Amino acid sequence: MGFFTFKGGIHPSDGKSLAKDKAIVSLKPGKELVYPLSQHIGALASSIVAVGDRVLKGQKIAEAGGFVSAPIYASVSGTVKKIEPRFTPSGAKVNCIVIENDEAYEEVAYAKTKAFEQLTKEEILNLIGDAGVVGMGGAGFPARVKLSPKEPEKIEYVIANCAECEPYITADYRRMLEDTEKLVSGMRVVLKLFDHAKGIFAVEDNKPDAIAKLKELTKNEPRMEVKELKTKYPQGGERQLIFAATGRAIHSAMLPADAGCVVNNVETLISIHRAVIEGKPLLERVVTVSGESIREPGNFLVPLGMNQKELIEAAGGWKGEPKKVISGGPMMGFAMITLDVSVTKTSSSILCLSKDEVEEMEPSACINCGRCVDVCPSRLIPSRLADLSERYDEETFVKWQGLECMECGSCSFVCPAKRPLKQAIGSMRKIALANRRKK
Repeated sequence: MGFFTFKGGIHPSDGKSLAKDKAIVSLKPGKELVYPLSQHIGALASSIVAVGDRVLKGQKIAEAGGFVSAPIYASVSGTVKKIEPRFTPSGAKVNCIVIENDEAYEEVAYAKTKAFEQLTKEEILNLIGDAGVVGMGGAGFPARVKLSPKEPEKIEYVIANCAECEPYITADYRRMLEDTEKLVSGMRVVLKLFDHAKGIFAVEDNKPDAIAKLKELTKNEPRMEVKELKTKYPQGGERQLIFAATGRAIHSAMLPADAGCVVNNVETLISIHRAVIEGKPLLERVVTVSGESIREPGNFLVPLGMNQKELIEAAGGWKGEPKKVISGGPMMGFAMITLDVSVTKTSSSILCLSKDEVEEMEPSACINCGRCVDVCPSRLIPSRLADLSERYDEETFVKWQGLECMECGSCSFVCPAKRPLKQAIGSMRKIALANRRKK
């Protein structure tokens, strides 16, 4: 039983049994692949190909549009068919490079990398940046930027976020079991960047087999340890993870580096291994396809740019028309307006749910029970913040620390009045943050 945790949080039904025992299956894409130029936080990538160009698998098709940006690579060989606005999983429309797959999968000759021991820190950072690696747990922050804090000598912990606390999603869990060596290798690479840091694999205690495998592979690694965290949502939130693993607290105005920490997702660390040790760019990721409406839930290794409809087909299609389709987890993901979108660097899962519990809810007046306060991991008063949001009282909202909300949805989950607390607070947070940027 794990003892490392944070105050607050909830225990939703996890739904992981649908896909947790399904080994990762590699998929081949269809005839058309779509690469949004925005798959990360920061500036859009800039296309370096033109309509009619033939490209090879592993060829750079878009370069970073600034310091906080990341390049994009073709995951198949084929011809650039169009460059036009298309929908992304979030419902936004951005410019996309559309490639017609020739199904030859002709690959570029990758440059041979130096032995890991001979690489300098700058060379490692360049390899990670050039490979287009970003945070693949959902945020999409360019990994090279995250791994370049102002004072690297003050980083004391590199934390692998192995919690995977969102219900249904099992992609990281399967990676931990099937690609453990690559995960540990990715941690080894990152630790070389920080001379005084210790590597922590922070895993929820509902994954005993993954914990055992990681402990076995790190037993001779003096700079690495495995910490068993209490299974609780949102244990994988960055602030909660840092507190549970190190006892250090951070707030919204701080970066993890301010507390001497760097946090990386499982898929990100494996991509770092591929970039530095194998010399290959980011071309694919594991995606969980699950939910009660899916005939054969599973975990799939998917080329970036592949249409998400094809993933549904690979999972046996629908048992019946789903009430809601979500990109990401049910707590912090978002409902999709169309399945005609591509898999991006941050696509962790597609969930097809047979019941839309939110739609069926009938909100009523707050009864002042305090449950939202008990579960809030940021130690806020969500019911009052939601009231302030509904009254458009931005000044008091900020004064009451509304910007500290991480929008985990724990308050909405436990509210007996079924109030959409997270949504109300999230709306005011966006307004307040936008106004702060203007100033």
